[in-house]
Amino acid sequence: MRAGKERAVTTSQASQGSGRHESETARQLAVTGRWSVAVPVLISTGVEPLKKYRKSGLEHFIKFVRELPVLSPKAIFAKLEELGYRGQSEARRAMSLLAYRHVRRIKRIYLDGAKRESLLPKLNMLLAGPTGCGKTFLVELLFQHVLRLPTVIIDITTYSETGYVGQDPSTILTRLLHAADDNPLLASIGVVCLDEFDKIASGQNNAVFAGAGTTKDVTGMGVQRELLKMLESSDVVVPMEITHSSYGDHLVLSTADVAFVAAGAFSGFHQIVRNRASVDRIGFGRETPGARPGAGIAVSFTAGEVENLANLQTFGFLPELLARFGRFVPFEALDAQTLMDILRSNVVEKLVREFEDEGFALVVEDDVLGHLVAEGLKRETGARGLVSILTRHLEDAAFDSFAEVQGGRVRLSLEGGEIQVEIA
Repeated sequence: MRAGKERAVTTSQASQGSGRHESETARQLAVTGRWSVAVPVLISTGVEPLKKYRKSGLEHFIKFVRELPVLSPKAIFAKLEELGYRGQSEARRAMSLLAYRHVRRIKRIYLDGAKRESLLPKLNMLLAGPTGCGKTFLVELLFQHVLRLPTVIIDITTYSETGYVGQDPSTILTRLLHAADDNPLLASIGVVCLDEFDKIASGQNNAVFAGAGTTKDVTGMGVQRELLKMLESSDVVVPMEITHSSYGDHLVLSTADVAFVAAGAFSGFHQIVRNRASVDRIGFGRETPGARPGAGIAVSFTAGEVENLANLQTFGFLPELLARFGRFVPFEALDAQTLMDILRSNVVEKLVREFEDEGFALVVEDDVLGHLVAEGLKRETGARGLVSILTRHLEDAAFDSFAEVQGGRVRLSLEGGEIQVEIA
């Protein structure tokens, strides 16, 4: 009776709906028919799971796509600044435009019924820059917090070629599926960040042993070969669970609308650029060995260096894999002013809040902040090192005071080039 009553109410509401609602429903059905070929297919022993995914996920998927925020690239750029991202103007502009195009492309395909052949293909990006310059943080902030798309940040160093010890590269999409609440339709429009991407570069090891040819690189070149098909717009068989067993449900997921963003520090890349550009000389024209520009850790990358595929190929990447990235975005090493802004707005503010929760007022003088920034520049670890530097100086005060003293005041000052901590 209850089911019949609900069916009657639904029928009555549908009959009283406006013409606009009917046309919108008809358009959705027409659009669904157009892209039904890309609907994920569940490979299972039964048919019921397949029906469940298609029936329960489709309505939620259409609603999710319709509610995706369409912010202009400038609005996305400003939103990132508002959420605490500092510096990297050029890289932030490129990523803001990528996010806008990704959302607009999804809406045109799944809401307006546009054919993929008439639109620009999806764009994959490669982010290259020194450690602590904000590559991964930008992806996390942009896609997880601003657009709220299904997003996973993968440590690519834990993966190996299929058949060897280590995670199978196909489970990358399994993690994306889990981030989308196991809805394959939502996973098909998500974002995958391949962090530490430079660590899968081939070691260029040509050692020959027992006359058996070259050594096998299962975590470098092997993973690169596995990623070729995934980064392209293709159908990939994805396991439903992360396991080493080949028995279980698998899903055929299309990556035609999945954006891939690779990020890496590319340590030693400048040495390769110099070696390729140098000319071997003898006598008076020969360069004397010594410290050369770009030999440190926090070294900025230029567009010309990262867009030259020959440099990246020499670094150890397959040219076929590099060709699947439509944009190479260089990141700069953070300067003193940017580090100061990050220290004030992110690091110090959170530490002040922590001490307030314990009943203490934390005061950090400006001279101390300048000293911390100088020490961070000397370490060449970027924004990531600021937290460790400041917390190291506050460890003793926190250890002696938290849950021992009922409130007080903690003051950091600079005397004789050394940071002094006073508890009152």
